[in-house]
Amino acid sequence: MSTPFLDTAARVIRTEAEALMTLADSLDARFRDAIDLMKGCKGRIIVTGIGKSGHIANKIAATLASTGTPAQFVHPAEASHGDLGMITRDDVVLAISNSGEAPELANLLIYSRRYDIPLIGMTSRLGSALARQSDVILQLPQTGEACGTGVVPTNSTTMTLALGDALAVALMENRDFTAEHFRDFHPGGKLGAQLSRVADLMHTGDAIPLVHQDAPMSDALSQIGEKGFGVTGVTDDAGQLAGIITNGDLSRHIEGLPTFKARDVMTPSPITIDPDALAEKAVRIMNDRKITCLLVVDPNAPGKPTGLLHIHDCLRVGLG
Repeated sequence: MSTPFLDTAARVIRTEAEALMTLADSLDARFRDAIDLMKGCKGRIIVTGIGKSGHIANKIAATLASTGTPAQFVHPAEASHGDLGMITRDDVVLAISNSGEAPELANLLIYSRRYDIPLIGMTSRLGSALARQSDVILQLPQTGEACGTGVVPTNSTTMTLALGDALAVALMENRDFTAEHFRDFHPGGKLGAQLSRVADLMHTGDAIPLVHQDAPMSDALSQIGEKGFGVTGVTDDAGQLAGIITNGDLSRHIEGLPTFKARDVMTPSPITIDPDALAEKAVRIMNDRKITCLLVVDPNAPGKPTGLLHIHDCLRVGLG
């Protein structure tokens, strides 16, 4: 059942969605000019703004930095008290003010002009002080605000955030920024876990349980017990992976087990994975196949086992 609160919420969301569509339709060559300036930046993108624009500017700087464009938020008030020293001639300034008349930006704008630091202004008013000083203007459509009074920053901040995201993604796609690059900037938390590679989690070297295919089963059992993974890989004369011995294989050959060699008990052509694959893919394979381990094979040395990944390694970092 509709209530006044739900009606208000729906109206605000629809109004902001319409503002975003207006913004999308308003994009022109100035957006490309801003991208060109940012692409050519040898230093960092300095993002600044005051009040609600400052909060949005901080987020835009974080998004740029996390997607491969070095960026930093500089508070305009703090800039007037020494933080201007954070800005160099190799940088590009992205200044945000819906009105374009925020007095706190004045000293930072003057500094950028004095030292010929490229300035991109994001504002809704072309005749404002910010617009007049900018090398490139990213104009926000004047759509009004979504609140009943028309003065609370809603549409304007939503459009500002979206325009900042558009800049970040355009730059990201231009430099072929991949999920692997993104992972390098997000090693912690759930996101870091989801983007972990098999090589980051696998066991290597002497920790890998391996026996030759002609080894007696006593050696295979020793490897399974000592390494603690419940399996052992089996290699041929060339050192390539020939098979794997699991607890299931042991159960199927329990009668006469001591008389067998590893080749007699192993499951040939086991499932393997590339060390550069995402660990999440490894978890999916293990879950689908109802197995607990995957042997890792080096793609540059076909068939050579270089690691072992256990489901517990993935669970430890939050996958599974």
